Amino acid sequence: MTTTPSTVELRRYGRDDLDAIRQTLRDMYAEVYADRLTDPFFAIERFEERLEGHVSRDPWEVVIGWDGKEPVGYAYGSPLPPRSRWWAGMLQPLPEEMTTEDGKRTMALFELMMRQPWRKTGTAKRIHEELLSGRAEERATLLVEPAHPKVKALYESWGYENIGDQQPFPDAPVYATMLRILRFPTNRPALPRG
Repeated sequence: MTTTPSTVELRRYGRDDLDAIRQTLRDMYAEVYADRLTDPFFAIERFEERLEGHVSRDPWEVVIGWDGKEPVGYAYGSPLPPRSRWWAGMLQPLPEEMTTEDGKRTMALFELMMRQPWRKTGTAKRIHEELLSGRAEERATLLVEPAHPKVKALYESWGYENIGDQQPFPDAPVYATMLRILRFPTNRPALPRG
């Protein structure tokens, strides 16, 4: 199958659309993580639990890429709420001014996945940028396994910086925590550089 990023249509969905797209998200997750589904952390049931938790944060959004009727990949996220647990798993604690959340400061990108035939076409970046477009948050954060240096380098090429490692759950892998500034706030001091 030959595809170009321009042949993929991007569609945005919100929490109210979840019932209509849940199976699409689940099926793509199962395909992308097929070789890891026996690991309890990556099992379908745990994905669905995490999805429910993520969707409960408003405004949760997902962008799905469609090549005709075929879903090719998606990205979803939502803002971190006040007193978010996102930063609690950091192996080296960050300064409080970096981790204080108000529900509007940081967009967490919880999932970004592409099906194999559409990888290395630029579609992942299009989906990612579409998800971030129009968002009001100052910054975006995501987690990536250091065992995947090419994926980490891809995020760095999109403007993310590694700010430390975390283990978000006891049975989760250790992840590199990435942060990208989307816009500089007018009423907040600059983040310290580490």
